[in-house]
Amino acid sequence: MATSLSQLVQRLRWHIERPTSILPLVVFRIGFGILMLVGTVRFVHNGWVGTFYIQPVFHFTYLGFGWVKPLPAPAIYLVFAALALFSIFIAVGLFYRVSAVAFFILFTYVELLDQAFYLNHYYLVSLLSFLLIFLPAHRKWSLDSLRRPALRTDVIPAWAIDALRLQIGIVYVLAGIAKLNADWLFSAMPLTIWLRANTDFPLIGSLFDQRWVAYLFSWGGALYDLTIPFFLLWRKTRFLALVTVVVFHIMTEMLFPIGMFPWIMIVSSFIFLDEVDYRVIVRVLRLPVFIASLENSLSMPTTSRAALIFVPFFILQLLLPMRFLLYPGNVLWSEEGFRFSWRVMLVEKAGAVTFFVRDPASGRQWTVNPGDYLTRVQEAQMSFQPDMILQFAHFLADRFRQQEYTDVEVRAEAYVSFNGRASRLLIAPTVDLAREPITIFHKPWILP
Repeated sequence: MATSLSQLVQRLRWHIERPTSILPLVVFRIGFGILMLVGTVRFVHNGWVGTFYIQPVFHFTYLGFGWVKPLPAPAIYLVFAALALFSIFIAVGLFYRVSAVAFFILFTYVELLDQAFYLNHYYLVSLLSFLLIFLPAHRKWSLDSLRRPALRTDVIPAWAIDALRLQIGIVYVLAGIAKLNADWLFSAMPLTIWLRANTDFPLIGSLFDQRWVAYLFSWGGALYDLTIPFFLLWRKTRFLALVTVVVFHIMTEMLFPIGMFPWIMIVSSFIFLDEVDYRVIVRVLRLPVFIASLENSLSMPTTSRAALIFVPFFILQLLLPMRFLLYPGNVLWSEEGFRFSWRVMLVEKAGAVTFFVRDPASGRQWTVNPGDYLTRVQEAQMSFQPDMILQFAHFLADRFRQQEYTDVEVRAEAYVSFNGRASRLLIAPTVDLAREPITIFHKPWILP
């Protein structure tokens, strides 16, 4: 038994330390940096810095990160200017380590400012930028390697590539597992709703009224997520899988504009290519690029010890999406354990919530419209997310206490429609939310 375990460890060590071409990592670094630059410029150009982080008088914080606050107007724009600059530095490989660390910290800071603006691909960018801190992605085709020729190498240990492959694989497979629910498989929801809103789509839009098309998209999407990482890993299917990735995500972007996510996944898919694949691409496209052979490269920059930091990193990623099992009920309805779990495009929700504040001492009662304090996006997101409704109730209680109403009660009447179902109450309207604690534990006042 001990011998078998030792052999297994040796084989695993050989697998993660085996020499492999640095090209996939370099291509990923350049593509990631360019995408982050485009995304940052797009964010500023659309005016979202002001709309999301300057205009709101209240921000929905993440549990444990209430201390993360938006900087005032000039400084928050400097944060985005720094993000653009470090994106460029990552792409060209200049001061790479410092740039990767700075980008990760600044991007994650912005992401933590308000959970009303949570998106799966923001979370993914934080994860990818964290990984890049520890990967030797600047040792080829970079300004760092021009400044310091000793950095240059054509070979790195396989774990430096496999870490990114595993990250992308986790996103796909867990997104596929999340689609194995009754709404997605047996009701083709919410795709039925979304496709019917796109009947003007060129050529095939007229088909989107057909129910079988929604089922085809639903089942096809689940199958795609569950299998595409493995087809990308297998050489015989790799190029066909790569074409499928490009077509799938461009189609997704055309039908359901979801920001940078499709482009991030397209660029990330190139991490699955190897030296042989890039030689084929260079030859077919007749690119003036020299690709050194692994046989001519004798040294590697790092050892498997550097990969040990990724063990808890990936274990946590596998556990976080499973935390919904600790809560009763349907996670898509209660949203307890919903975030950070790759539940991509699984729900179509709309809500309307009204708050009632009462002062028991005087008997006075006020009806509060959330729009008086929140932006349109914040109000829309809060209206169907119980933890955000609870946060806003605490905010209202604090506001009224500042007006010398020391013991106010806050109740909410929230109606939510979910994946084509009729609107119904989300939370118990009789519960005084001002006295309900903000914790990770189940909220018993969420109605089933």
